[in-house]
Amino acid sequence: MTKKEASKRYGIPEKILDEYESWGLCGAVKKVMGDWQYDDTDIERLSLILTLHDVGFDSAEVETYMRLMLEGDGTGARRLLMLGEKRQGELDEIHFHEKQLDRLDYLRHEIRMKQKII
Repeated sequence: MTKKEASKRYGIPEKILDEYESWGLCGAVKKVMGDWQYDDTDIERLSLILTLHDVGFDSAEVETYMRLMLEGDGTGARRLLMLGEKRQGELDEIHFHEKQLDRLDYLRHEIRMKQKII
């Protein structure tokens, strides 16, 4: 299927397809009459790319991860490290927001207590 067909059928932004093509990661993708042709393997890789973008990887991190993945199972430890670092960053952000919520709840509690006294 063409880039336009893949984008429409699977909801993949053409920007992501452009990145994928520019990285040279599309082993099975062939140009036919000027259009890239995607197969099921490409769609699976693109799904992973979308997932990585969704969890906060920037384009450079996605490219690094995908290149490691294509190198094979010997890169599993490095990919796990990348995922672990991203996970820790997300946890840090969650904890930060939990502290903000605690502070907001304290302020709300203070107001409620003063209103009961008055």
